[in-house]
Amino acid sequence: MKKFLSLALILTLIISLTACADAAKKEKVKFNKGQLKKIELVAAPSQGSPMIVLREKYSDVPIFGQAVATQDQMINFINKRNPTPKLNCTVKQLVQIYYFEADREGIRPDIALCQAIKETGAWNYGGDVIPEQNNYCGLGTTGGGVKGAFFDTPQIGARAHIQHLLSYASKRPPKVEIVDPRYDLIKNFRPQIFGKLTKWTDLNGVWAVPGNHYGEDILNLWMQAQIPDGSDASLEAADLKILLEDDKAAAYVYRGLVNMERENFYGACDDFKAALEVEAELKEALFDLALAQEKLNKTDDAIKTYDELLKIDDKFPAAWYNRGRLKLAKDDFKGAIKDFESSLAIETINAEAYNDIAIAYFRQKKYEEAWENMQKAADQNSTNALVNENYKKFAACVKVKK
Repeated sequence: MKKFLSLALILTLIISLTACADAAKKEKVKFNKGQLKKIELVAAPSQGSPMIVLREKYSDVPIFGQAVATQDQMINFINKRNPTPKLNCTVKQLVQIYYFEADREGIRPDIALCQAIKETGAWNYGGDVIPEQNNYCGLGTTGGGVKGAFFDTPQIGARAHIQHLLSYASKRPPKVEIVDPRYDLIKNFRPQIFGKLTKWTDLNGVWAVPGNHYGEDILNLWMQAQIPDGSDASLEAADLKILLEDDKAAAYVYRGLVNMERENFYGACDDFKAALEVEAELKEALFDLALAQEKLNKTDDAIKTYDELLKIDDKFPAAWYNRGRLKLAKDDFKGAIKDFESSLAIETINAEAYNDIAIAYFRQKKYEEAWENMQKAADQNSTNALVNENYKKFAACVKVKK
């Protein structure tokens, strides 16, 4: 018995010493509370773009195939996400390069571009890779400052990306000289995946780690890229879809998206509700309806719509984030933090979620928790202008204790 007591005391002592060491390592800060009262931190905008209806399951979308989004759609999509991408060519040239390189190997160029958008943060970068590398898919990056591969031109960088996709999806060699520095590594040392991952969701946990929703994230971007514009021609086409197509729910969503582009948000809401009358649990219609309701400042209605969506799909990070943002606007700080954390549990890289958690604590005058989350936001994305501005304002009120 004494022996067990002694072991218990030793274990308790070890735990206590470890806790003390961790506490010593933790940065001690002092806040200028008078100055903090004079600053205002800005919440990030809603996340996610309106979605079209894809009847094909994400798990069935193949890496090989023809483009669905046109080159013009991809150019517009990239420009909307980042008007000033850090590229060594124009956006139009890069899109043309991807369509040429991917078409040659039979890989879907529009989705490959969406993967590049995800990997580079729409060419904002901010991680280990720098624009000069022309490395659009993180080839050779392993974290911890490792920059990975460098390519002389955007075309060679895009070609390497496509060849790396080919190594996962087919045992057929590339049709031109191999420029992917990791192609032979996949071929010779990873037989369990070489040529065996033929769907975009097969890349989950393989291309990126943990990457549990890696393929779905890429396909979400691809869906957003297919959004129609707000032209009269698009509206006429949408009306015809409703008249002629059998899939009425998808047709109403499509016209709702045209109305969103035309900033006719009341018309968009009516279309999304019409889609839901046909198909009550259509996730795309629910998400789009919530976005339209946000545009109309119908906060309570949007929260209820997100509630319905999350009952159907609780793995929808943008829905969690957007609902949290609306709760934050209503000063429901506890509910907002819970929603932001739910979003981060699904998609761990989200500087804006940490930014808004920081704001929720800040408005409660819980400055330690606010500062901790603001640091996480800044660490995750050093190029996000809103996060950086909030961080600078907050940091000016913080003094590190010696």
